[in-house]
Amino acid sequence: MLGFSNPLGITVNMLDRDPSKDKEPTDYTGLKIGAVLIPVFLLFAFLGKADMGLTVCIVSGMIILAIKLRWNLRKHVWFWATIIFILALHVPLFFIVRWPQGNVPTLAYTLPVGIADFVIILGAVGLAEKFFSPNPL
Repeated sequence: MLGFSNPLGITVNMLDRDPSKDKEPTDYTGLKIGAVLIPVFLLFAFLGKADMGLTVCIVSGMIILAIKLRWNLRKHVWFWATIIFILALHVPLFFIVRWPQGNVPTLAYTLPVGIADFVIILGAVGLAEKFFSPNPL
């Protein structure tokens, strides 16, 4: 037995888990987001636009993550109206903006855009919550 006795005579096993911590269910959010985004990337790769597919997947993943973080607001109409408005603003981003072509890795310019997008979405939802919710959380 791997353990030791403390001065009170209580034997503690080093391999035992802490019983005071409640077991929380496993959160499969990342797996679910990946399962949704892989077919999107494969579609763009099939169409010959793998770089655009990676950009769409990263930005879409950030949007889904932002929605997951504010999931407690899902019962409010203004939350979904804000999300739909933000999604509508993204459509021209993918088709009008000319993404760099060349030796620069797609991840080098897509990841900062995705992170900024994530912060902007959380800010927009927070601003909408401030305006539309009588008691912001």
